[in-house]
Amino acid sequence: MSFMYPLGLLGLIGIPVLILIYIIKNKYTEQVVSSTYLWNLSEKFLKKRLPINKLVGIISLILQILAVLFISVAVARPVFIIPDSANDYCFVLDCSGSMNMQENGRTRLEAAKSEIAEVIDESKKGSIYTLVAVGDSTEVVFEAVDSKERALLLLNGIEQAYTSNAFTDAVGVAQRYFNNNPSVKTYLFTDKTFEENRNVQVINVAKPQDNYAVSSVGYAFGADGKLTVHGKVTSYESAAELTVVLHVVCDVSDGISGTAEYSQKVEVQKLEAVDFTFVCEQTGFRYFEASVSESDALALDNKVTVFNIEYENSYTALLVSDSPFYIYAALLSSGNARVEVISTEKFNADYSGYDLYIFDSYSPEALPRDGAVWFFNPQTSVAESGFTVQDEVELAAGRELDYTSSSSTFAKTLMRDIVKDKVYVAKYKKCGLYRNFTTVLSCDGNPMVFTGTNAYGNREVVFAFDLHFSNFPLLADYATLSGNLLGYTFPTVIENASYYCGETLLINVTANCDSIRVDSPLNKIVYLDTSAAVCEFTLNEVGAYKITMISGETERVFNVYSSLPEEERVPASKASAFSLQGDAGNKKLNGIYDDLLPFFIMLALLFAADWMVYCYEQYQLR
Repeated sequence: MSFMYPLGLLGLIGIPVLILIYIIKNKYTEQVVSSTYLWNLSEKFLKKRLPINKLVGIISLILQILAVLFISVAVARPVFIIPDSANDYCFVLDCSGSMNMQENGRTRLEAAKSEIAEVIDESKKGSIYTLVAVGDSTEVVFEAVDSKERALLLLNGIEQAYTSNAFTDAVGVAQRYFNNNPSVKTYLFTDKTFEENRNVQVINVAKPQDNYAVSSVGYAFGADGKLTVHGKVTSYESAAELTVVLHVVCDVSDGISGTAEYSQKVEVQKLEAVDFTFVCEQTGFRYFEASVSESDALALDNKVTVFNIEYENSYTALLVSDSPFYIYAALLSSGNARVEVISTEKFNADYSGYDLYIFDSYSPEALPRDGAVWFFNPQTSVAESGFTVQDEVELAAGRELDYTSSSSTFAKTLMRDIVKDKVYVAKYKKCGLYRNFTTVLSCDGNPMVFTGTNAYGNREVVFAFDLHFSNFPLLADYATLSGNLLGYTFPTVIENASYYCGETLLINVTANCDSIRVDSPLNKIVYLDTSAAVCEFTLNEVGAYKITMISGETERVFNVYSSLPEEERVPASKASAFSLQGDAGNKKLNGIYDDLLPFFIMLALLFAADWMVYCYEQYQLR
């Protein structure tokens, strides 16, 4: 036996103090008096004195000494060693997507955690515990912990994952513990079955439950331009008649309404993927959602949302022009613009919230701060624009413009697919540049088409001439250059909008990007590093992610959807093996018994007995 707090034994000093008090305490003395009345009283008193009364004081002293003894020992916290009664435990917990399946109101992960807690509670004190969680990655949650309370606390903190992860790393970790101690008791808590599980006790928490899933959802546009959505629906446990619902959200210009809903019944057999197809009236969409109406044990795979990648990379433009035809045609040819056209008379500072502002033969009083800006034939200088309008140059005859000969990567990007048709202008605005711009076309050294950023960090493109006094809109290079400049102003940020949990999202970082924020389906917020041209983000939750990119004063929002991996949708999927190599031992650890309850019971009994002796003594003295 040992003591956790040996200084508690200093309380034993109370024993000699009790004895000393007992020795020096006042005692009754008998005195002879002449009063008959007092004599009679003393005889009455003496008759009540029994031989046991002589022991009452000693019994009380003994009880008090024992109480002091037990209190001191309890404070010192005695620890008894019980040889070969405890174990070394290694728990491997499956946190993959399929463990989200609910059974009796709780997930399989919660059931597995409950069973681990039960093993820990029932184990002998002195055991040590190690927990390996297999979720988004293989993580050793705690190692060689000898406190049940701490092990249970860390166990409760484990969160559900939604990805699919092989058990290879977990086997490696468990094998290392087994090599260090062949007597370690290894448990695997999962909903999967294994063909081989040597030296491992597999606890399967799966029970037969209905599970329906929507998968392989895609779309196409028919010859008539209408949206066609296709996909597959599966029932994993039994045959069923399922209702597939399609909810389409689009702009009014894309179809008959902003939203539409379609449904159809599908007969499916067990483990059979049945095709479904919807032909919609819409000719475009922002996103659509395909889902199964029937409820099941795993809701994560009942729905798939598909975002239109072109819409995600699109932008809104405000075109301020009295003759917008050429510019409007160039914007529409890009395929990603949603354009609103107003006359120069109607524009005022109340117009805001656009990704791109285009001013044709008009200069606003103040530069918009919340979007990119294009100028065609600017009339006057605008503060913070980065250039000045000096005067108008009229040419006696059309003058040919010169294409840039720069070999910079950026200039080559702007000149991609340009055939260098001859461009003539009859007049133009002479501009002075006081910020760093890249010139694409020039005339006698004066910049005609140039691009850069303004003082607000927003991208800016300037055509220093009126398209109506030029042959440029009639050339193929006009559409090509316009597309390149739009690609510069609004580069493709995301290439794909549909992923599976565990996959990596690639985000193209624009040149003047200030920040990229990612909001996950579970409302977790992450800010990404924008120092590189491309940043990566691992999608580890099921649902829609919102990506917010801020460039200068411009904010653009993108959405992607992450689905549950298909291999995690099978209620009882099989794996090859989870085995530990070597021969298991049977050596146990020394257990510990440090329960203070017996001490408290003895103290209660001692105090009760002492109280009874005291009451008896008081009764005899009446």
